[in-house]
Amino acid sequence: MTAPTQEQLHKAYDYCLHIARSHYENFPVASYLLPKNLRLPVAVIYAFARTADDVADEGEYPADERLAKLTYYESRLNAIEQNPGKDDLFIALQDVIAKHQLPIQLFLDLLIAFKQDVTKTRYNNVEEIINYCHYSANPIGRLLLHLINQTSAQNLAWSDAICSALQLINFAQDIHQDYQENNRIYLPMDEMAHFGVTEAHLQQQRSDPAMRSLIKQQLHRAKSMMLEGSPLGNAVTGRFGLQLRMMINGGLQTLKLLENQETNYFSRPRLTTLDWMAITACSLLRKPILRKTED
Repeated sequence: MTAPTQEQLHKAYDYCLHIARSHYENFPVASYLLPKNLRLPVAVIYAFARTADDVADEGEYPADERLAKLTYYESRLNAIEQNPGKDDLFIALQDVIAKHQLPIQLFLDLLIAFKQDVTKTRYNNVEEIINYCHYSANPIGRLLLHLINQTSAQNLAWSDAICSALQLINFAQDIHQDYQENNRIYLPMDEMAHFGVTEAHLQQQRSDPAMRSLIKQQLHRAKSMMLEGSPLGNAVTGRFGLQLRMMINGGLQTLKLLENQETNYFSRPRLTTLDWMAITACSLLRKPILRKTED
């Protein structure tokens, strides 16, 4: 394998950093809170996940074409140690994987979720949704823990809870968008039936007591999982620990905003300056912004 030049690496990392910083997220990536040596690796991980996810969401393209693109990503990953190719994303990814000894399987797990987005649009129960989170969200947290060499069994379990909670929050924010744009429902079908919610609720954006009860249960589940994983923010020290606490509290504050919205077809909340002040204060004090007593 011919190693990329420093110029090629610089260009590749700039490409990934641009992707990371050009997408608004309530949960910042590659932020200045992170230790300087981790900003670029985090940006590369994010760029891989973001671009592959975008492929899965290219609804104007046939499913087989999107699956073919994701299979191409898979083939590039499987060959990355021998040949990263000329693509900026994979040049940077190969360098990060080699320098930090990241498990390639975690990137392959993400692709399993993105392929599932193309082929599966309904989930029978919460177990199926949590299994989806195992592939779509949890690998990101695990990769971050590998970057800082903090992969104890307990840390990984806490990380999985946090990442799955963040995924559930995204589902709650994007109910209307997922249904209208991609015909996807990330609500458990059995719980929909239990509360008397049908697809007509989503079609008509109906916010009746049944829908509100269903969504309340989803938000409560996400909050419980986030609080379950929150000790990770104190287990990890330094600036990375602060970034984790900011991420956890950003998620909890977003949940609070969602709970207070009048409609169940949420516009994605944008955290205000006051929100960020509260998030920052609680993170510096090493405590969650919401506690179990508020459930």
